Amino acid sequence: MGTVASVPLWRRSHLGHWLTQAAQRFDQRVLALMASNDRMPLALSHLCARGSLTAAHIHITRHLAADGMRLTELAQRAGISKQAMGKLVDQCEAWALVQRQPDPHDARARLVVFTDIGRAWLGAYEEAVRQTEAELRDAVGTEVAAVIAIGLEAYAA
Repeated sequence: MGTVASVPLWRRSHLGHWLTQAAQRFDQRVLALMASNDRMPLALSHLCARGSLTAAHIHITRHLAADGMRLTELAQRAGISKQAMGKLVDQCEAWALVQRQPDPHDARARLVVFTDIGRAWLGAYEEAVRQTEAELRDAVGTEVAAVIAIGLEAYAA
């Protein structure tokens, strides 16, 4: 079994490694496309281009329900701690992507909801994801992309 810099080959060539590499590449491409999207607010484009908005912030984009949700539920859906999600929400709130509002069902609780700017961000995210998926299909072929999607969906279920 070969090694590079004393790291055994199997540690950098297993399926989990390639899944991580692919996910990172996908998220980086999405953020790059968002940075150049002329329908996205200019300040957010600049944050994407400078690397201030990262794949970590995409957790909010992927998981926040259209009508909002509590921080605890958002963290659970994203698979991160409440504290980590709280920091992401604080940053996104400072950038006007989201805001905290009183929960109409529980006066003690607050909901995280998208702002108008956040909805523009969400639209740019959707466009970027669709384009990145198209680029993936172009790179590996439609049939292979379909098999990847079906296999990953089955594995994740």
